[in-house]
Amino acid sequence: MAKTASLPMIASGEGSLSRYLQEIRQFPMLAPEEEYMLAKRYKEHGDREAAHRLITSHLRLVAKISMGYRGYGLPIGEVISEGNIGLMQAVKKFEPDKGFKLATYAMWWIKASIQEFILRSWSLVKMGTTANQKKLFFNLRKIKGQIQALEEGDLKPEQVKYIAHRLGVQENEVISMNRRLSGDTSLNAPLRSDGDGDGEWQDWLVDNSDSQETVLVRNEESDMRNSYLKEALSKLTDRERRVIEARRLQDDPATLDDLSQEFNVSRERIRQIEVRAFEKLQKAVKNAAQKALAPKSQALPAPV
Repeated sequence: MAKTASLPMIASGEGSLSRYLQEIRQFPMLAPEEEYMLAKRYKEHGDREAAHRLITSHLRLVAKISMGYRGYGLPIGEVISEGNIGLMQAVKKFEPDKGFKLATYAMWWIKASIQEFILRSWSLVKMGTTANQKKLFFNLRKIKGQIQALEEGDLKPEQVKYIAHRLGVQENEVISMNRRLSGDTSLNAPLRSDGDGDGEWQDWLVDNSDSQETVLVRNEESDMRNSYLKEALSKLTDRERRVIEARRLQDDPATLDDLSQEFNVSRERIRQIEVRAFEKLQKAVKNAAQKALAPKSQALPAPV
């Protein structure tokens, strides 16, 4: 068998990222039938060329996901490289006969690989050690975007309160983490500092129309999350489910007073039910996800 071409690399230096993004756009997307046949060839015969085509057709997916982690102060080239490792692991473990698309399956491996790299790279003193702080670390930017606070410095008191409530952390933790993560770069920032000619970062990730990967990931990720949540909610009692839905799953959450009157118990009792139900929900969602995805402990595919 002829030697398979190597993957594009991001070199250090000005303009290397734009060159890399331009290069990976040259790899064609795969039709579902073609992806299936390539995955079967690699799974059954160890065909390196098939693995190479599967990987290169999804490099834009890795780049797109990686751009969401630009706010952690790490070289974007290294983040993309870690994401590519996750993609290779996904190709190694992918089971085409189970009915999932590779993009959907690979997305979880890519994100896990990137997040592990970030956690390794940030000192515990800088980031914090508790589970809640890690949750805040990875979700603060997303929630700031939802409330249109990305361009601000210090958050407003009402924004701090909202984020703290959403993530179940203390308000001072929100303030501290926001200051540590200041300086996030927007995907709408120009590629060149003079703003001349090259467009924005996000313009280099995908074609103008949504790619099949983008549409697939958006739809199937939503379906997966809804499936996990539905299964997890079924593990709760009727009262726990009512409380968690009213307090955590509504755009306009019910107050403790509202629910205490509904169930004719104290506000403290409602708070206890909410805490217990949320813990059970988290555990059930985690178990559902672990059943769907294999553990990240296998070797990488043969070099391609």
